[in-house]
Amino acid sequence: MIQGTSSSVGKSILVTALCRIFAQDGLRVAPFKSQNMALNSFVTRQGGEMGRAQVVQAQAAGIEPAVDMNPILLKPEADSRSQVVVMGRHWKTLSAGEYYRYKKKLWHTAAGALDRLCKDHELIIIEGAGSPAEINLKRDEIVNMRVARYLNAPVLLAGDIDRGGVFASLVGTLSLLEPEEKELIKGFIINKFRGDIKLLEPGLEMLRRLTENRPTAGVIPYIKELRIAQEDSVFLDSTRSIGSGGMVNIGVVRFPHISNYNDMDALVMEENVRVYFAESVEELGQPDAVILPGTKTTLEDLRWLRTRGLDGAITALVASGKSLAGICGGYQMLGARVRDRLGVEGRGSEQPGLDLLPVETEFEPEKTTLLTRARVLGGEGFLAGLEGAEVEGYEIHMGACMLMDGAASLLRFENGRLDGSVSVGGRVWGTYLHGIFDTPAFRRAWLRSLGWQGKGSGEKLLDFQEREINRLADHVRANLDMSLIREIIAL
Repeated sequence: MIQGTSSSVGKSILVTALCRIFAQDGLRVAPFKSQNMALNSFVTRQGGEMGRAQVVQAQAAGIEPAVDMNPILLKPEADSRSQVVVMGRHWKTLSAGEYYRYKKKLWHTAAGALDRLCKDHELIIIEGAGSPAEINLKRDEIVNMRVARYLNAPVLLAGDIDRGGVFASLVGTLSLLEPEEKELIKGFIINKFRGDIKLLEPGLEMLRRLTENRPTAGVIPYIKELRIAQEDSVFLDSTRSIGSGGMVNIGVVRFPHISNYNDMDALVMEENVRVYFAESVEELGQPDAVILPGTKTTLEDLRWLRTRGLDGAITALVASGKSLAGICGGYQMLGARVRDRLGVEGRGSEQPGLDLLPVETEFEPEKTTLLTRARVLGGEGFLAGLEGAEVEGYEIHMGACMLMDGAASLLRFENGRLDGSVSVGGRVWGTYLHGIFDTPAFRRAWLRSLGWQGKGSGEKLLDFQEREINRLADHVRANLDMSLIREIIAL
């Protein structure tokens, strides 16, 4: 099990690396995280929703993602309220206090999922959440030491040296654990190191003395420009721009409840494409195109868009000839009206949309989670040469869009259902299909309509991710004492 001294120390990335390393070494390995809090999610082939990080870890392990790998997913809707997804299905929307009352029941769900994984795999790499030393929450936690104790799993405690105070964090975390929990901590990993390792060695020796001879299993140098899907939007707090820039600049509105922003990952695979995230009119500026991404709370984030004046700025950009795309919640905002008469998002209300596409959205209590394929219906502008082109991706939404008179659909799913809408001329379009940019033909046709001049047929995102996972695994393997780790886990 990989635990951390806090959030964002690199637990997800380390688990991804270890899943690939042990898969390369011939073991049947699977990832596990009992409870994940994230708005970046994915849909399995069976239609179950799970955290994106565990999907990437399953890919690293060379296996199909399954909800047993992330049985509980919390999708925040406000500071103290989350939608709770259990075994891939929307279960309840609960406040923080309400959620804790269900912890006993949810622990049994998590333990059952873990038991099933153990039957089918030789090795489970478990990811913790936050810190195991959150002493105000320890009594009811179901994601750190309770999991480790359940399996008697050896734990490596990871710390982020880039943020400073790593030795205090490691020693302090260990000191706050119960004696039986301390016994499970077999060593440390120091992550995101920059500099001369010789200057760190005295600290590593002191760390061993201060922690009853526990070794440091490795010091992982900082990896620049690693393109692996992030777990949540914390990544955007420190990274407002991705890609090489230059030829095409795409502004993405960073909603307060932005979700599945990894839809943009495929765009920045291409040279001379820069994607940046904007929260104000000034930050948005004058891009070549704007994307309204997914959001967990469409109505609330639509109100936020208006309070920031971004609605007027986006409309003006479209009027000046710029392109605009909306995905999922962003697509809903592009229509004439968004209605939530049943209070699916917390309270019954409705708002006018940006009125840039002839559609209306009605929220429904049943959540659509579907992995699917579709074909482009064609049209004007960049769509002219794409008629019949296949795209694939997934849907995660609780609203349905009704096309108004004169509306043109964007896609036809493999079951015959229509999706999305596109304006006359093709400059404004929207879809519920997450991952639509992963298909090279669609992505490159849209980019070329923005002035991009790349050549060739392009690469699928999945192939690019495979190279990045291998690069990560090689980097981590070279800087971890794998003999020590194999001894710790009795391989």
